[in-house]
Amino acid sequence: MTDAAADDLPGVDLAALTAWLDATVPGARQGELRGEVIAGGKSNLTYRITDGTTTWALRRPPLAHVLPTAHDMVREFTVIKALTGTDVPVAEAVALCEDTSVLGAQFYLMGWVDGIVLDKPKHLGALSADDARRSCELVMDTLVDLHRVDPASVGLSGFGRPEGFLARQVKRWHQQWQASETRPLDSLQRTVDALNANLPEQQAPAIVHGDYRVTNVMFTPDLERIAAVVDWEMATLGDPLADVGLLVVYQDLAAFGTSVMPPMKPEQGFLTSDQMVERYAAASGRDMSAIDWYVGLGYFKLAVVAEGIHKRFLAGKTVGPGFDQFGPAVPLLLDTALTKLGA
Repeated sequence: MTDAAADDLPGVDLAALTAWLDATVPGARQGELRGEVIAGGKSNLTYRITDGTTTWALRRPPLAHVLPTAHDMVREFTVIKALTGTDVPVAEAVALCEDTSVLGAQFYLMGWVDGIVLDKPKHLGALSADDARRSCELVMDTLVDLHRVDPASVGLSGFGRPEGFLARQVKRWHQQWQASETRPLDSLQRTVDALNANLPEQQAPAIVHGDYRVTNVMFTPDLERIAAVVDWEMATLGDPLADVGLLVVYQDLAAFGTSVMPPMKPEQGFLTSDQMVERYAAASGRDMSAIDWYVGLGYFKLAVVAEGIHKRFLAGKTVGPGFDQFGPAVPLLLDTALTKLGA
């Protein structure tokens, strides 16, 4: 992708960004800013910004249809900054802008991380079976590390309200659906009812990523470690098995070769979702007996996210290809949620 001038970089006015950066981090900029949209994101927008000497990543919300409580730049920046120096690898938190007059929305800059995301055929095709297996092991080990971080020790004791977390998750995602709905679906209400009827006893609280999966981490080029965990927009304090349940959803979709995830099949060496849950259980010691409920919650959440993306697509407010696939996926995701919930 070619660097863009200010007038053709959707969502970022480079002149305004330049003025803000010079005032906020004096001396950081050594030359004229250039930028490009980083392909792949279906929610928040990520840009590569450079002055020719230093490169940063900029994160901002979508250009339209921003749901209440979603796409929270302050939340992302806060958790990245807090996790710096822990066992959880994150990008450097550079600066946060809460003034929406600069770019039309809150945004933040973080350090650029040199690494690869396993979301493109060229990267997936180059993996050996050992590489594929190791990538999954690293993803699960890092999730265990995240859930072991004491929130108070990194200044996140007030980052969320763990009490009643699961019930609030169901309620909040139902509200997000109501704000995104493009067509009535009977399976939506049935899913909400099944989730509320079978709420499990909550696990001990932890920092929850909220959208944890193989494609939301960046690996070092040698695949020996994770360089950074990214996309923290839904991070909070709550039941850590919510992360595990959603990861199962993503891994199963990857194994089946759906449009939501790139193909990561067991015959290529990738761990199955069951194997990933087993690795997490062994390392964390957590009770996984109610995991199907969390998987059902994960399918429900992904259906709501897909509906929101579909609404932005219908309004012509998406950037990049592939957005036409999300609308048809929503009913299928809800049907799978109901199956997992036994409803």
